[in-house]
Amino acid sequence: MANYIFGVDVGGTTVKMGLFDKDGNVMEKWEIPTRTENHGENILPDIADSIQGKMSEKGIAKDNVIGVGVGVPGPVDRDGIVHRAVNLGWAELDLKKELTTLLGGMRVEGGNDANVAALGEMWKGGGQGHQNLVAVTLGTGVGGGIIINGEIMTGATGAGGEIGHIHVEDEETEACGCGNFGCLEEYASATGITRLANRALKASDKASVLRSGEVSAKTVFDAVKAGDELAIEIAQQFGDYLGKGLGVIAGIINPEIFVIGGGVSKAGEVLFDYIKPSFEKTAFHGSRGAIFALATLGNDAGIYGAARMLL
Repeated sequence: MANYIFGVDVGGTTVKMGLFDKDGNVMEKWEIPTRTENHGENILPDIADSIQGKMSEKGIAKDNVIGVGVGVPGPVDRDGIVHRAVNLGWAELDLKKELTTLLGGMRVEGGNDANVAALGEMWKGGGQGHQNLVAVTLGTGVGGGIIINGEIMTGATGAGGEIGHIHVEDEETEACGCGNFGCLEEYASATGITRLANRALKASDKASVLRSGEVSAKTVFDAVKAGDELAIEIAQQFGDYLGKGLGVIAGIINPEIFVIGGGVSKAGEVLFDYIKPSFEKTAFHGSRGAIFALATLGNDAGIYGAARMLL
């Protein structure tokens, strides 16, 4: 019986890699640079070389490897075909076929990085014990991954779970990075919270610690914890938007749990104080029982989820 799995999380700057045993214990983690020049033509060969080098170093035979799971920043369908990964320079790419060939026939599975991270949190992170889960990553943008009955919901072309681009505001005049207006990402991401804060500071004369120094998601929630009235109003706006978005998702998915990760989640469970009121107001009554938890795997969620795809 094969005993090892490789989990790979391809980012725009580095490729995170992990060697796991079949029980999901990480044996070693490392990174290699992501070479995006020439439309990312070197990325898969570099991954294959690194995996084969690690196998040689550890004395692991090919028939003792269950396979390689890969998460990438773009839509990946069930056949392992990437439908454009802009940050990597890839157009349409048959990830599964190409990497399998480079690895001499080893099994390869691929998925969108946010979906794969959600799978990791379900398996070994904040969502353990739950088979129906929505993972929400609040970082520079808002990422998401949906797990139904233990399986990633990919959609037709792998673009399922794009939580950040749910429409939540009709009056928005600034475009989202996707080109639409009023996306959840414009209010619930780290940059979105900063946008809300700057608008609030401009619209109000209310005294606030936020008027001195840099304004960021972190400084907003630090001020919230200190009882700053304007910061609390900003947090309420953030929570209204995110709670509304998650309430819509709950009516469709009916998850057991929402797992919140990303840089904004470092504020801690105080986030839930602002998300839950709007969520409970918006969600269908049959879905209001969903619980909220913080993600626990951090930057390792992707390699754990990638490994989990092989099991």
